[in-house]
Formats: sequence, C-alpha cells, structure tokens
Amino acid sequence: MSEPGEGFYARRLKRGLDLAGAALLMALLWPLLLGTALAVALAFGRPVLFRQSRAGWRGRSFTILKLRSMRDPAWPGEPDSARLTGFGRRLRASGLDELPQLANILRGEMSLVGPRPLPPAYTPLYTARQAGRLAVRPGLLGPVTARGRNALPWEERLEWDARYVARVTLAGDVAIVLASLALLLRGRGATAPGHATSPGFTGTAPASQSTAADAGGTPSC
Repeated sequence: MSEPGEGFYARRLKRGLDLAGAALLMALLWPLLLGTALAVALAFGRPVLFRQSRAGWRGRSFTILKLRSMRDPAWPGEPDSARLTGFGRRLRASGLDELPQLANILRGEMSLVGPRPLPPAYTPLYTARQAGRLAVRPGLLGPVTARGRNALPWEERLEWDARYVARVTLAGDVAIVLASLALLLRGRGATAPGHATSPGFTGTAPASQSTAADAGGTPSC
C-alpha cells in the first residue's frame, strides 16, 4: 500500500487539528445532535444509532457510527429504497446523520477530512491506485462529499480519493470542508437515482461482484 504525499501538515498538524476540531464541534453541536437523535427515536424507535464495519487506516476495521435513517424492514429482504422514509431522506441530505462520527474522530479511527470510509468487503476489489485510500484515516468529509457524494460513479469517487491521498495539505482540507458544506446546505448528492444511497461497488472482478456488494451493502458517502 502506497503512503500518502505527506508534508509537515499531514505528519504533525492534522491529527491535532482533528482532535481539537472534533471536540469543539461536539461541544457546539451537542444540542443539535441530541435533538436529531430524539427525532430519530420518535420516527424509527430504538436503536437510534446505526453501526457498521468499515475499513480504516491501513485497512484496519472499525465500527462507524451514524444516526439511523431507515425504518426496520417490514419483511426479510425488503430493499433499502423501500425502507428510506421522507424523514430519513431529508436527514441524509442534510448530513446530520453523520454527526456521531465525531466520536470516531476522537477515538482516532477517522479524520475530519479524508476519503469516506467504505466496507471491508470492497478492499479486495480495489486497484493498486484505489487501495492507496487506506494509507490515510477516512474522513467525515472528503473529496467526494465536496464534489457530488453518492451521485458520483464509483470510478470517479475512487479517483478523487487517490488524488487526495497523493497530496494532503491544509489548504486542500479547508477547500474540501467549504465545498462539502456548500453541497450539504443545498441537500444534493445524498442518493444516486433509484437507490437508497448508491449501487454497491463491484470493482473489476466479475466472479466476486455480487458477493462483495451483498456483504458490504451500499454505504452513504
């Protein structure tokens, strides 16, 4: 796995800024997070949090935290698109369902900015260039959230991630944060047409496509 193009910022400053930023955001946004969690509890019941395994820094698995945005299935195998309610769709569009990931940042599993974390089942399907995304901590925001989120095709998403990893800079991270917030305020890109989030990543290995997609699900970015 290739290492990112690291300068002083990536080596020395980024993690400290992650901790300070996540702690500050948690302190400022806890009323919003609590209110949104209560709304989720009223809409869907318990549990309020959605947990799923994701591949993190150097491929290490961790449990990502999100607020639930789908109701329980009415029958086994009910598609996600049918379980996504109007409230859940608005929650995803706003990005508020991702706020619990501030805890993932404080635990050292994520960064404020980096490639969005994806299921471990996708890892064997990456090309060598795509696998470089695992050389940095995954982010709450990232190059994909700044450019279209789940509306982008997989190849484009992973290429933007590869370019990010090749050169991690403070200016680049600030630009990603600003562009991502602008996109979130417009509520765009949370879902791909015809999907609750987006189609599963199938890579380029035909024999393992359906298995990987079924095992990994369709994570929101």
